[in-house]
Amino acid sequence: MTAIVKAQTVSMKFKSVDALTDVSLEVAPGEKVALLGHNGAGKTTLFRIMLGFIRPTAGSITIAGHAPGSDAARKIVSYLPEQVAFPKMLTGREVVRFYARLKGAPLDDVQAVLAKVDLVDAADRRVETYSKGMRQRLGLAQALVGKPALLLLDEPTSGLDPLSRQHFYELIADVARQGGSVLLSSHGLSELEARTDRVAILRKGRLVANAPLSDLQHQANLPIRIRVRAAPGAIESVHAEIGGGRLNCASVELFCAPGDKMRLLSKISGLGAQVEDVDVAAPTLDEVYRHFSKIGADEARQGRE
Repeated sequence: MTAIVKAQTVSMKFKSVDALTDVSLEVAPGEKVALLGHNGAGKTTLFRIMLGFIRPTAGSITIAGHAPGSDAARKIVSYLPEQVAFPKMLTGREVVRFYARLKGAPLDDVQAVLAKVDLVDAADRRVETYSKGMRQRLGLAQALVGKPALLLLDEPTSGLDPLSRQHFYELIADVARQGGSVLLSSHGLSELEARTDRVAILRKGRLVANAPLSDLQHQANLPIRIRVRAAPGAIESVHAEIGGGRLNCASVELFCAPGDKMRLLSKISGLGAQVEDVDVAAPTLDEVYRHFSKIGADEARQGRE
């Protein structure tokens, strides 16, 4: 299947600063990709190149086969920046209607997207009366209008309450189910963990990881956490059998290499009624991110030596 986004060895240099170096990344139709990295890692620069705001120093990038910023590319791309700003005197409905006209979308879409982001009741109020969360939802509405083939989202859940964040990811999943591609940047790693198909990690302009989370967990080979809750009165014997650290005089927590997990679980199973519950946790996205960010730092350091 033809990629909606296809970046090949893209580099971007601003005077003496290498913002991006040899970044190759593809996003397929219906795919949700999380683009992660610290502040200054190059995420926003990559977005700006995809939007045609700037041209890369080297390499190439296409949007559904079109040059970024071309009329053909603009028709299929929607962008939600981290800081959304709209004319304060316009109403929410007028803002979304304006973007619908820019995209050549039916005006019937305006009411539909306002309903999706739960702004129907406030649609005819001026933007200056909106809270930060409401402005963020309005930004999402303008991004969704016209059913774009590619959504570029930069910190899209900033200012949203927990329920609104959950609803946001439901909308993103719906976009993907309909074949739209989503590339989103966020520092909220825990909320991305089960909501994206793939994770791409930038560090100082270099792509240091690009794979589904399960593959990155395997590549990182980080310890797995196992927490065992002992039956009443059995904590001493359970701890003596499997070791680890005791928690709250009721549980034992230990960490093991991925290859040792089944052996350890079999040993725990052999304790029978002495064990009430077992919780097994794979490395989190936050832990995987820290691992690959460190790998990137080590590689850069070795390159200078």
